[in-house]
Amino acid sequence: MSLTLRTISREQHLAYIQSLPAASHMQVPAWADVKSEWRSENLGWFDATGQLVGAGLVLYRQLPKIKRYLAYLPEGPVINWYAPNLEDWLRPMLAHLKQQGAFSVKMGPPVIIRRWDSAAIKSGIQNPDVKRLRDVEATFIEPRAFEVAERLRRMGWQQGEDGGAGFGDVQPRYVFQVPLENRSLEDVHKGFNQLWRRNIKKAEKAGVEVVQGGYEHLAEWQRLYEITAERDHFRPRPLSYFQRMWTALNTEDPNRMRLYFAMHENEAVAAATMLIVGGHVWYSYGASANHKREVRPSNAMQWRMLRDSYALGATVYDLRGISDSLDETDHLFGLIQFKVGTGGQAAEYLGEWDFPLNKLLHKALDIYMSRR
Repeated sequence: MSLTLRTISREQHLAYIQSLPAASHMQVPAWADVKSEWRSENLGWFDATGQLVGAGLVLYRQLPKIKRYLAYLPEGPVINWYAPNLEDWLRPMLAHLKQQGAFSVKMGPPVIIRRWDSAAIKSGIQNPDVKRLRDVEATFIEPRAFEVAERLRRMGWQQGEDGGAGFGDVQPRYVFQVPLENRSLEDVHKGFNQLWRRNIKKAEKAGVEVVQGGYEHLAEWQRLYEITAERDHFRPRPLSYFQRMWTALNTEDPNRMRLYFAMHENEAVAAATMLIVGGHVWYSYGASANHKREVRPSNAMQWRMLRDSYALGATVYDLRGISDSLDETDHLFGLIQFKVGTGGQAAEYLGEWDFPLNKLLHKALDIYMSRR
């Protein structure tokens, strides 16, 4: 199958994404507007009949002082990753990016290798000898994913630095997902652990109400998010980032991004952003106040977001990143514990891969990044 690659318009790119069951929110054309400090380009793969069969959003980041770029395709490109002729898809892409002045290419194949159901994770947590998710026997393994990794290595792609420990990649290698396909809402609720079900009931009894917000409520979101950042010791993104995100994504598709608030006695005590692309829904950012935690606003909010995702016909509700640590003393352990309570599955992606087009500059970037 002969493939040609060329720059396409945003309209072509969007139409292609809309024709698919789902794609990453970082591969929709509007994501380029969210990441406004990067230059962007929309790529399209065409088959012999001239039909668009793949697309990719490329973000270019310029190196300080020289006109060379890091080309990044977050959670993309959107191509047939299991194609036996994967080289025919990726070679023209590398040639094109090199022409554009790229010295290195980073991409994140949206390919899942393994899944662990909640029962498997729980038994791993209870076993004192198990410290990491990868030490637990997977519930499901995708054999084709290993072939993809093998093909990439043979082509000269290098796996992200951390070899997949989770947060070393730019995008999380391990995520937590609640499958919704072929399940009733009752099944989903039954899948929650006792603590989750109890907390949802507790929130209901306490009168927690979950409402959707709009652009004008982003300042209120920001207030809760900054409280969370201080409590959890991370650097918050500015309000302008979320305003840009809202405007860019919802201009492209009015139902691309949503904002939720858990209200108690007329006060917002928790909030979250949600992203939607086809049948894939992401819980993207979360925030909560330091007080009123006993009324369990976060559980109530997640349950509402899950129900709304279900009503949208989503096949998966994605709670995004987790670390692969099952060690209770790890500061990231609480994250997996909270998410496991939903009765979903942990999934491991193939991780991010680099192709150094200029080995010297690629090495220099590595050193620069490691010092930051």
